[in-house]
Amino acid sequence: MKSIVLGMLLLLLLGGCRPPGQVSMAEPAAESYEVTDVYGCTTAMPAPPQRILTLSMGTDEILPGLVKPERMAAVNSLLDDPANSNVVGLARQIPQKVGEPTVEQILKLQPDLVIVPDWGNLEQVPSLRDMGLKVVVCKGAANVQEIRETVQLLAQAVGEPKRGEVLLGKMDAKLQEIQQRVERIPPEERKTVVLLSVMAAYGGIGCTFDDACRYAGVQNGMALAGICSGQTMSKEQLVLINPDVLLLPSYRDGNGFRQDEFRAAYENDPALQTVKAVQCGALKSPRDAYIYNGSQDIVFGIQEIAFMAYGEAFAQPAEEHLSAVE
Repeated sequence: MKSIVLGMLLLLLLGGCRPPGQVSMAEPAAESYEVTDVYGCTTAMPAPPQRILTLSMGTDEILPGLVKPERMAAVNSLLDDPANSNVVGLARQIPQKVGEPTVEQILKLQPDLVIVPDWGNLEQVPSLRDMGLKVVVCKGAANVQEIRETVQLLAQAVGEPKRGEVLLGKMDAKLQEIQQRVERIPPEERKTVVLLSVMAAYGGIGCTFDDACRYAGVQNGMALAGICSGQTMSKEQLVLINPDVLLLPSYRDGNGFRQDEFRAAYENDPALQTVKAVQCGALKSPRDAYIYNGSQDIVFGIQEIAFMAYGEAFAQPAEEHLSAVE
């Protein structure tokens, strides 16, 4: 019994969070609440946070659907770039931008809540908690359902559970709308697509894009070939998949990437001239801000895939965004 007690004390000292159900010695404030993250760590929040910092673009994009911009201490520096973000207008209302901040840089921002994805720098979490910061770890979503779970967790973390419910309802409504349009496409007209990402190992089984393809009424060619996310696709596999549509990056940066050269490498490759997408010129560039979206706005990523495959019936503007904030 003594060893169990000592073990629990050590866990609390190292982790900086307390087990679910443990009562604080201090009298809770009227707005106080608790939130339990994906690792089972329960954090006591004395009141809804007013200086929220999240350490990924996906969670940065979720938050404007739950809170006003003034409640965010900073956002990722790419969030005000239309090539990478669909919440540019909201992001530009948040003056402070970050990339991969150190513990010291995070402290300078004085956040009252830090949200960390489980694929991020988890080594920072104990240090941040030791310094008195409230930290909630969320899952790096790999499908639509996990995005929904993250939206729900973040809504609880920021003290806006009702807005979370509203946001999930809007996701459901948009998915239903897309599904109704997809159902009008005859089975024999369904397309096979392959994502040619700057991240060569992205797009296979087990990633958000793969799940989005199912909602969009297309077959993910990499998944058909048994290629998992994290594995690269060979040229020979691409020929065997023989997709109807190739999805190219609309990505741009200052490191020498050229969209025209990327496209030409596939269009002009003699080994790929039997591929249907190459023969028909169906090399298309969807908006990366939708395709790689890890927020509630994945629904627009689904519609973007359908738009690339089936055309105007799924057309949509840029910077569509679901929000429960009035």
